[in-house]
Amino acid sequence: MFTFWILRGLALLLGITALGLLLQRTGIVLSCRRYVNQCWTQHKRVVVLLLGAGVVLMLTTLTYPIHFALPPSMQSHAPGSMPASIPLWNVVQFLAHLGSLECVEDIGADPRAVPPAITRIENETVSLTLVAKEVIAEVAPCILFNYWTYNETTPGPMLRVKEGDTVELTLTNDPSSLHVHNIDLHSVTGPGGGASVTNVLPGESKTFRWQALAPGIYEYHCAMANVSVHNAHGQYGLILVEPKEGLPLVDREFYLVQGELYTQGSLGAKGLQLFDAQSALDSNPSYVTFNGRIETAPRMYAKVGDRIRLYVGNGGINLVSSFHVIGEIFDVVYPEGSIGETMLTDVQTTIIPAGGATIVEFTVEVPGKYTLVDHALARMNKGAWAVLEVTGLDNSSVFQPVESQD
Repeated sequence: MFTFWILRGLALLLGITALGLLLQRTGIVLSCRRYVNQCWTQHKRVVVLLLGAGVVLMLTTLTYPIHFALPPSMQSHAPGSMPASIPLWNVVQFLAHLGSLECVEDIGADPRAVPPAITRIENETVSLTLVAKEVIAEVAPCILFNYWTYNETTPGPMLRVKEGDTVELTLTNDPSSLHVHNIDLHSVTGPGGGASVTNVLPGESKTFRWQALAPGIYEYHCAMANVSVHNAHGQYGLILVEPKEGLPLVDREFYLVQGELYTQGSLGAKGLQLFDAQSALDSNPSYVTFNGRIETAPRMYAKVGDRIRLYVGNGGINLVSSFHVIGEIFDVVYPEGSIGETMLTDVQTTIIPAGGATIVEFTVEVPGKYTLVDHALARMNKGAWAVLEVTGLDNSSVFQPVESQD
């Protein structure tokens, strides 16, 4: 991880040596040495003060990255004025414990891992448990990042409760974590969405109770200052509050959350990619992903005739998602996750704001591979795509190639 800096230092040393040899051969070095000796003999105090002033001035204009930390002088106007940089002590701790952090083989939450529909009629008290944990995992093959997670995946697991349920949620911060974490659920009515009562130190657990008052699909995320830093490390997920009457039955449900990663390494650079807060402030992510990582093989499957429901969120922290399935039209869209009489029909692309979510439904009528994208299509280069693979018989009345008459 230090190879880049070693090479840069070596190049600088070679350049200075070559310049010194060139000046020595031209005689400039000898003339300068005589002048400096004369000034030092006659004006020692003035020279010392001038040199000191120059050094101080230079130091005030420099930044001081510690491999992946931003300058300690970075400022913020966020609540509490917590800057978007990683605290220096956490930097030291990270370097000291780098070898002991757990390496997760696949950080990407399985889009098929959707809790089953709730069939009960009565409301209940539902117990939910999440564990905040900081791990190392691949964004893409040989490209690694320090993810902050719920239950060791990005996004965290999809949660499902019923309108009117009482929910008891316990958040535990794994002892290996280097930061304090909490949880803000957009489905919660109360201070901080639960964040105000779930600040957990490493090794600590806290529980709070809330009532699911309004149906919809909602984001949850860590809201510990600096909030953008925690979310930019992958600490978010979705919770569905089903309406009392339930949702219409479908054949398959999938779970996707778009997210952004900000790294100091350029796009595609191998090795451990370290957090770049300046890029986060500039809204310029290195990677944009569905479910935490760049897809290498399809993980969503369906058959011709299946009715599909997608629960889609946007973990942010900056971009608005223009969600689209290439080769399909959304029969139904629940705009911004609202479950009610505001459903839209026959929609090509739907907007999901940062921190928002939606539900889309469609029926697949033709076999093939369907690419799911953020239709700000340049983001596909950064990883914003996934694949739904549909098998079954061809449907020539809907779609077929036409052979050339030549």
